[in-house]
Parts: sequence; structure tokens; C-alpha cells
Amino acid sequence: MNDKHATVKNVAFVGLGTMGYPMAGHLAAKGFEVTVYNRTSARAEQWSREHGGRAAATPAEAAKDAGIVFVCVGNDDDVRQVTVSDDGALSAMSEGCILVDHTTASADLARELAAAANAKGIGFLDAPVSGGQAGAENGVLTIMVGGEQSHYDAAEPVMDSYARSVRLMGETGAGQLTKMVNQICIAGLLQGLSEGINFAQCAGLDVEAVLEVISKGAAQSWQMENRGTTMAADQFEFGFAVNWMRKDLGLCLEETKNNKALLPVTALVDQFYAKIQQRGGGRWDTSSLIRLLNS
Repeated sequence: MNDKHATVKNVAFVGLGTMGYPMAGHLAAKGFEVTVYNRTSARAEQWSREHGGRAAATPAEAAKDAGIVFVCVGNDDDVRQVTVSDDGALSAMSEGCILVDHTTASADLARELAAAANAKGIGFLDAPVSGGQAGAENGVLTIMVGGEQSHYDAAEPVMDSYARSVRLMGETGAGQLTKMVNQICIAGLLQGLSEGINFAQCAGLDVEAVLEVISKGAAQSWQMENRGTTMAADQFEFGFAVNWMRKDLGLCLEETKNNKALLPVTALVDQFYAKIQQRGGGRWDTSSLIRLLNS
């Protein structure tokens, strides 16, 4: 094991979905002793066969001997189920350990979990990620973290196993709030990119050539570079699902009740995604917004 990771040996990873499965794999590859839990036990057993770690029957069992417990599940209720329920991770964690939630969830949940963890002498970090499935598989995620500096300092070298960038953004909840900013920016950008590509198609332009030219200027973005050509080709059976983006935008819109921010474009794009869902596109990539313009 690299000296950078020497302070923690045993870790647990709860949630082996599209993101969690490869993230936990990177931990094992770095030399950590990894115990995993997944609601569908067959997936945890598959991970164990592939990476050599141990599969646990409950989150509590996975967390029992871990210095750091990582969680990456679906939504607020899922996080509560695997952390604060009777067989949740917190029931088995020891004083001085750290719980890290990689789920994109609410800032209120982050504060709730921090209080529950702190009452037991356990550290907590809200640490949502950005970079999608490819970022998880390639170990180049961006992680936005909220919590105490000392807990961050202990967990950051371990999170580094699957990240390109990890940064403490502020107190508890700041990680989730930063992820909301990320999703707000992506939603507006994808609508603009959809309209631009549709405009190019209606104008009879060579869309691939247009994207190649404008991607070298001020219009350049990750979405343009990675989704522009597939949008033009009407390909959406991959990537970050509309269902998940609607969940995330719902968190953003709910948070405005606390901070009074105005999100008119975000609210509009959220309704566009609702129309995609009505068309049966809940699992389509978020770039599928263009289908509302060209069909």
C-alpha cells in the first residue's frame, strides 16, 4: 500500500451501483482491505470474486471493522436505510471512524447524518461526485466535500484512489450544495446545446463540422465534446439517466426554499425532462433534451 494511504487499512463500501462498483474496485486495487454491501447480494458477491474483498450481509456487518465507511446509493431515503436503520452502518461503527456519503442527496440529510454520527463520536463528510460512469471507472472523479477539516484530512488520501480532484468546500452540507451548482449548470448547458444543434440541423449545416469549429472557441464544454455528436445522431441509450437528473434538479429546487435563489431556467429544464420521462425516456442520457425539438 502506498504510504499516502497508510493511516487507514480497512474500509467498507456500501452501494455497488454504476458508480460504487468501480469506485470500490479502485480502493481494492490500491491495497485497502475492502468489505462491500449491496442491496442485491449477488452483485456484492460478484464484486468480491472480481476484486478479492469480502461481501457482507448488512451495512452494519460491512462497517464493523472499517476505519472509513463509504456510501453511494440512490437518494435520501436509501442513505438513511443503510446508515441509521437498525442494521445500518452507524450501528456498528466505532468512535473515531468516519462515514463518507458519496450519494447526491440533500444538504438537510447531510446535516442530519452529521448530527447522528457526531453523537457517537464518528466523523461525517458529505462528498458527492461528478464525472459519471466513465469517471468512476477511470478513477478520475471530482469530489466536492462538506465537513470538518480533520475528517477531510483523514479521508482525502483514501478518496484519492478514485478521484482526479478532491476539495473541501466548507462545513457540513457544502459538498451537496456544490453538487447542486454542478447540476444546475449542466441542465442549462444541455438545453442550450440541444437548441444549437437543432438550429444547425434546421439550417442544413454539417453538424459535425459546426461542433468541431465552435468547440475550439468560447462555446466549448465537456457536454459538447462528449455528447454533441451523439445528440446529432439521436443516440441516448447510455450515460447519466434523465430519472437521476430529475432527482438532482428536484434537490436544487427544494433547496431554494432555504436560500431563496432564483432558478427559472432550471425549473423550465426540469419540466422538459418530465416530458422526456412521459415519452418513456427515463433511462435515456440527459442529452436527450434535443428529442423535444426534433421530433
